[in-house]
Amino acid sequence: MKSHLPLLLAVLIGAALPGSALALEPFVANYQVFNSGKALGDATMQVKPEGGHWRIDLNIHAERGMMGLAGAAAQQSTLFETAGEGYRPLSQTMVRKVLFSKRTINGVYDWNKRSAQWSGDVKEHRRKPIPLADGDMSGLLINLAVVRDAQPGKTLNYRFVDSGRARPHQYLVAQELEGVKVDDMSFNAMRVNRVQSGNEETSIWVVDGVPTPVRILQRENGQDTYDLRLVEYKGVNE
Repeated sequence: MKSHLPLLLAVLIGAALPGSALALEPFVANYQVFNSGKALGDATMQVKPEGGHWRIDLNIHAERGMMGLAGAAAQQSTLFETAGEGYRPLSQTMVRKVLFSKRTINGVYDWNKRSAQWSGDVKEHRRKPIPLADGDMSGLLINLAVVRDAQPGKTLNYRFVDSGRARPHQYLVAQELEGVKVDDMSFNAMRVNRVQSGNEETSIWVVDGVPTPVRILQRENGQDTYDLRLVEYKGVNE
């Protein structure tokens, strides 16, 4: 069975800000994860201060199905700092566990040398240094920026530099709000679609005043694959 957990890590958008630009604050958000419409497991996103900087963590655990039997889990963390209204990555760690297998990838963003580089269980061609430019972000930080920047009808452009890769990311925010139901709650949400080629689609629903997306949907070949639905979120005292 093909695992999409690494792609899901790059897609998941959490610990973000409301539609208007507010100061970054720590909190925890919990999601229920579905795969092709069936409950798969849970995901937790957390943003918190650490050593004068900030850290965003994403943990996914598959509890059901073949991936659950295999004990599949994935964790990703990015240490970052705020630069004006932007987020600047400093280091990154990704860990994947399946049965008795464990893979770890580490990245360092050196802004003095304007270079980023990854080590560990990463393909050889992705070990080469990548030149950094102002505004470059990891996948998790782009996710923060998307929710912060979303405005009806707006186009969002970022540069993804993550796990030995660099590429542009573009998102389009729908002109009109649409209804989204999560458990017993209903929201009028902004739908944000990532513009990308190929057979993959990503949609994120953002609600002003809610500090994390209420739903994140990934599709392939026109069919739903991963679907994350917000269960709860709460602020965390520093």
